[in-house]
Amino acid sequence: MRVLVLDGNENQAVACVRSLARAGHQVSVGADTNWSKAAWSRGCSRAFAYPAPHDDTGAFVAAVAAEAAREPGSLVLPMTEQTTLPLSLDREAIGGAGGRLVLPPHDTVLRAFDKQETMRLAQSLGIDVPRTITLASEADAHRHAATLRYPVVLKPRSSQEYVPGGTLRATGAPLYARDAEGLLRAWSDLEQRCRSVLVQEFVEGTGVGYFALMREGELRAEFAHRRLRDVRPTGSGSSLRISTAPSPRVRERALAMLKALAWHGVAMVEFRVRADGTPVFLEVNGRFWNSLALAVYAGADFPSLVARLAADGDVARATAYRAGVRCRWWLGDVRHLIEVWRGAPAGYPGTFPRRLRTLASILTPGRGTYHDNFTLRDPLPELGDWLDFFVHKVRRRAAKGAAVKVWHAKRRPSLP
Repeated sequence: MRVLVLDGNENQAVACVRSLARAGHQVSVGADTNWSKAAWSRGCSRAFAYPAPHDDTGAFVAAVAAEAAREPGSLVLPMTEQTTLPLSLDREAIGGAGGRLVLPPHDTVLRAFDKQETMRLAQSLGIDVPRTITLASEADAHRHAATLRYPVVLKPRSSQEYVPGGTLRATGAPLYARDAEGLLRAWSDLEQRCRSVLVQEFVEGTGVGYFALMREGELRAEFAHRRLRDVRPTGSGSSLRISTAPSPRVRERALAMLKALAWHGVAMVEFRVRADGTPVFLEVNGRFWNSLALAVYAGADFPSLVARLAADGDVARATAYRAGVRCRWWLGDVRHLIEVWRGAPAGYPGTFPRRLRTLASILTPGRGTYHDNFTLRDPLPELGDWLDFFVHKVRRRAAKGAAVKVWHAKRRPSLP
């Protein structure tokens, strides 16, 4: 089968290409840049470019549909929210071109990517969630600032949201506040990049994810890992992690969420586990995840299982994999070190890694550790990862930062 792997500059795209090519599929890689690290993999047979969904979602969908039409029956695998959302919304265009998607109905996709909606669902299922309020205006922020119990985390309601004109924008990372003044400062930043903000109690604990492949709400494959280092110590994707057996308490709650959603396809359910072992629900990510390579190395080969599900309509349940496998993202580890050296961000209430201890741990090699992007047989995606970061991502962030400074110069909300 021909498979179109999108978002070619994401780590999970590299893992998908290698897995699918090994399983005998013909893999084409797409990206919104002229080249991508996944397209540099030996498993890629064709590379193509498409318009960035943030610029024109209609043109993006049309380009993917045209690529799918080259061979009817092609499976389209989006790796991120910014490609999943427009393809899900306009899935008739992909189907009309003879392409296939492995996704639940669009209303379910929207619900899963909406943190407020999934919080409500978790509460209805008796799952612990952080104390949460929603801010939609500066008046909301001022009204709640003096009544909240601090510290708190402020996060956009969705990682991607539609803006007037039908394009998408990324809403960015969460912020933290220890007091009312910090909350109002964080709100003035976040309101520039999203319409609605969730303010949640800060949950001290360990970040844990449960990964699954579901068929219309029924489990077909699962995986779990423990994070050893996050790219951002305040919370983000991991740069070093080890495969583990699923925690029974986390597994029970995650499956309850995915069954209630009648989820179809891959998903990650994220929790923070308190010191007493209580899992506190944080969010659902209804897509492939950044650390996918670890699951594949450990024997939970999600990409090939998804392809089989698309081709045959179902797959045999496969929940066995190896625990104790370690996998590292080299660039992510360097970024982790930089974040640690910069120090904890303003208002961050949790424990923060020490500089010299972090440096020593990163420089000490772990025997038998796999790597997200580098293998001796297929080394070029590792080179592409570093080039992508400096050529594409740093330049985009610099341009975005300049635009934000201009906006803030024009409009500065007053603080009490």
